[in-house]
Amino acid sequence: MTDTPPKTPKVDSTLSKGLSILENLAHAPSGKGVTELSVELGLTKSNTFRLLQSLTTLGYVKHLESKAYAATLKTWQIGRASVDNLNLRELAAPEMSFLSKETGETIYLAVPEHLGIVYIDKIESQKPIRSWSPIGGEAPIHCVGTGKAILAANYGSMRERIKGQLTRHTEKTISSIAALDDDMNATLARGYAVDQGEFRERIWSLGAAITLPSGESIASLGISLPDVSMPENGLDRYGSLVANCAESVSAKLARR
Repeated sequence: MTDTPPKTPKVDSTLSKGLSILENLAHAPSGKGVTELSVELGLTKSNTFRLLQSLTTLGYVKHLESKAYAATLKTWQIGRASVDNLNLRELAAPEMSFLSKETGETIYLAVPEHLGIVYIDKIESQKPIRSWSPIGGEAPIHCVGTGKAILAANYGSMRERIKGQLTRHTEKTISSIAALDDDMNATLARGYAVDQGEFRERIWSLGAAITLPSGESIASLGISLPDVSMPENGLDRYGSLVANCAESVSAKLARR
């Protein structure tokens, strides 16, 4: 007797189309019109319009003065709540402890928030000269190690959003999209991001992305220290350490 393969659950057509519109708008910084969305998603204009009206009524989409439609922060809030429910602090605690013991420097766990990052956990350095940012502290995504790691992993969907928002904080801050393109390519190639005083003078940091099985980064691990504390060959060693630890946390997420 052969086993009957399980039936694939039916997907509600209207729900599927509505979610495809929401996902599309979530990656469109300037919003999109009905015609553009209908062409990209293969929907009729009338169907697209009706779904947009429903999403607007529910608060997930807003109608701009330009007549385009854009995703609201409600979409982001749901995504952020989902990240919080993953218990990232608990999952990453062993790796953070390992990094602290191996380097003696400040260790951070960060999550993205708009075009920045927020530190949701940390282990303090015990050294007399150290870097410092509090839990709950924020930093621009394009000029710290934890942020650049997330940005590199999600660059396909974030490039247009970050373009034109590259605020300068020190002489070393990357402030052109061409230079950022190069830096993101280098980050992906080596597996970790490097900040050599781009946000705060003489404070260096390294970060590596924590990713979902889809490849999307929802968080990152980072090591932060004053430049005078960086040992010889420290960039390569610390970079490899943080990359391996971030990969370990990502593997835990994949098993959940």
